[in-house]
Amino acid sequence: MTVLRADGAPKGPGGLPRWDRCAVMGVVNVTPDSFSDGGRFFDTAAAVKHGMELVSEGADLVDVGGESTRPGATRVDEDEELRRVVPVVRGLASEGVTVSVDTMRASVAEQAVRAGARLVNDVSGGLADPAMPDVVAGLDVPFVVMHWRGFSEDMNSRAVYADVVSEVVAELRERLTALLEGGIAPERLIVDPGLGFAKHAEHDLALLAHLDDLAALGHPLLVAASRKRFLGRVLADRDGAPPPARERDAATAAVSALAAHAGAWAVRVHEVRATADAVRVARAVAGAR
Repeated sequence: MTVLRADGAPKGPGGLPRWDRCAVMGVVNVTPDSFSDGGRFFDTAAAVKHGMELVSEGADLVDVGGESTRPGATRVDEDEELRRVVPVVRGLASEGVTVSVDTMRASVAEQAVRAGARLVNDVSGGLADPAMPDVVAGLDVPFVVMHWRGFSEDMNSRAVYADVVSEVVAELRERLTALLEGGIAPERLIVDPGLGFAKHAEHDLALLAHLDDLAALGHPLLVAASRKRFLGRVLADRDGAPPPARERDAATAAVSALAAHAGAWAVRVHEVRATADAVRVARAVAGAR
């Protein structure tokens, strides 16, 4: 099952533009320690410039985050996250960019939306901050519900599954129910399987192979595979050494095409141009049926 509009394009959440194909979400990490590009865009001006470059390369929306969620990362405090994120959101929004804020804190989500963000992307699915559901319901913006089992410091120890697909779907369904009961409108909810979060490579691959089970939850689907560890495992050399994160962009584009073919609403990527091409090809092929 896929969540599609009558014209065959992915059905997106309320409150955002409608695209005729899988949308491309570009990533702007305003952090010194991201696994992929830590420190390159830590300055506000550099981060805004990078976000505009992503849009020029084909990004439909830009996801701004001020806290690394790579395995083992420690949290920054609230004031520092606000200092990093809000000026970048404001700068991009003032240029007409559709901005998403990547945060687990309700206070950051609220101030980012006030600054112009139109979507809240919470990798904890509202579990890290008990105030998040109520704040998002009050803001009436789309909310990404990612599958999450705990903070970065120890999430690898939580990657234990008997059947990863059925367990992830069940845990996401539980979160969706709680968020709906918390007042978030159903048309505002987006589902993300949480690739790489409390998951090993075999878990990520199984979830990608069964995106239809996630789509069956009835909400738009966001797939965030960009440069992640499981791609490094797939691309490893004969000695088992994975390529650096920034050498995984072709593999990321391949996943983007697969996700688009499976009906994903959006894919979240660091390198936009190849994925923008990939999702357009996937749409053209689907339209030729």
